[in-house]
Amino acid sequence: MTLNQLRAFLEAERLGSFTAAADELAIAQASVSELVRRLEDELDTQLFVRGSRRLTLTAAGQELLPYAQQVVQAVDGGVHAVRALGSLGGGTATFGMPRNADYYLLSSLVQTFHKRYPAVRVRLVGQNSAETAAAIQAGEIEAGILILPIDDEELTVRPLLRDEVFYVSADASHTAAPVTIEQFAAADLVLYDAHYGWKDPTRRQLAERAQLAGLRVEPLIEIEHVESALRLVAAGIGDTIASGAVIDSDAFPPGLHTVPFAEPLFDIIALARHRVRPLSNATREFARLAEDTIRDLPVVESGDRSSVPLIAPRRSHRKTL
Repeated sequence: MTLNQLRAFLEAERLGSFTAAADELAIAQASVSELVRRLEDELDTQLFVRGSRRLTLTAAGQELLPYAQQVVQAVDGGVHAVRALGSLGGGTATFGMPRNADYYLLSSLVQTFHKRYPAVRVRLVGQNSAETAAAIQAGEIEAGILILPIDDEELTVRPLLRDEVFYVSADASHTAAPVTIEQFAAADLVLYDAHYGWKDPTRRQLAERAQLAGLRVEPLIEIEHVESALRLVAAGIGDTIASGAVIDSDAFPPGLHTVPFAEPLFDIIALARHRVRPLSNATREFARLAEDTIRDLPVVESGDRSSVPLIAPRRSHRKTL
């Protein structure tokens, strides 16, 4: 059974004759008759009642009709979707991005996408990863780049890269050796993502470690943005945490010192989408470009082959002067 046979069958049924079907398909009438005959031979049954002025379906033909329609519609839909990727002429890409997306070179993503597809509207929602996951689950956005761990019910999550998280202080003595969870819980902390608190993926990991050690982490100050937290740390008010991408950026204040955690801590950067809902063509292409951008970051391969690659540090994080 071939696609051409099913197309000939459907057009002959719709138009009521092999001649009209041949005109519609731009092939010879004999070719349509032959395609239908081969289909009947394969199924070992007659699909049309011949001899009347208009073709009519037999009982077998009526049984085949809805399945043939589904097959041809599915194939045509797939062809349209693939072709649309190369020539997006409209639509809207709805996508979630981390609030620290610029540190992962994602700020240029919109420019690249707009240059390729100027007629496509883009709606980017910058928010904490916990909210991005919830928005995808609720259908408010189609997909997004986020930081793990998150609650992944109804989501398909594909990890892309790891970024190590470091302890940051203006006091060099606080970063003389890798920091334990006990030292972290006892410190005067300035933590960001105040609105989401311990739902934030990075803070969630630390809270789970503290819980296992029988401890609670209670920040001295909670604030929304990492840049504000770093300024307070630079003023000597307390210590904080920051990912390698933030530390390697020009926004990282001079004079701060960094050190890894005794049990290394990582942000896992991932692409998430709904498990069932299909992506629009525009969002699918935007997601592909976002994934390519993340994968183009300099990385070092982990010795653990089950792990995703680690973002390569561009300078030492042991101490930043």
